[in-house]
Amino acid sequence: MPRSGSPLKWRSPSSAFATVVGPILIRATVYAALFIGFLLVFLPARVIAWSGITAPGRFGVAQILGGLLAAAGAILAVSCILTFVFKGRGTPAPFDPPRRLVVSGPYRLLRNPMYVGAGAALLGAALYYESLQLVVYAAGFLLVMELFVRLYEEPILREMFGREYEDYCLRVGRWWPRRAARTGGER
Repeated sequence: MPRSGSPLKWRSPSSAFATVVGPILIRATVYAALFIGFLLVFLPARVIAWSGITAPGRFGVAQILGGLLAAAGAILAVSCILTFVFKGRGTPAPFDPPRRLVVSGPYRLLRNPMYVGAGAALLGAALYYESLQLVVYAAGFLLVMELFVRLYEEPILREMFGREYEDYCLRVGRWWPRRAARTGGER
């Protein structure tokens, strides 16, 4: 550690964390709150209100399973956001993406676990409320995510990370985990 008056400045690990990861974590939290708040809370709440759905009159198996599925999906989505911040040094927002290709954490099993988690949370809510309207909303959300991934995200990631991303696509499935590396097929 430099002595007082030395031209070199010593920075503690916590200081380095605050200047590098802290701002990314703040941005990721804001973006995620807006995304989650709008697509996974506000719009489904509107679907429920417009459909005339009320809280279940009894708390049964559907509510327990729905709550568990929604919680598991939310936990998966949040872990993806944190993996983007700490491993990728970026956020889930397309205009502020990770600077490094993220292939660890949930991304070692699926290429799109954040969308899978969000879809699971929506389907859990649909089960909790026993709502066909929320199932339709969740299916629409997953369809839009499929198109977004294929038409926007994957081409951008190929451009940004090249062969590293191509190799990752061969090892890890888009929506379903793979047991072994593949030489072709789903990318």
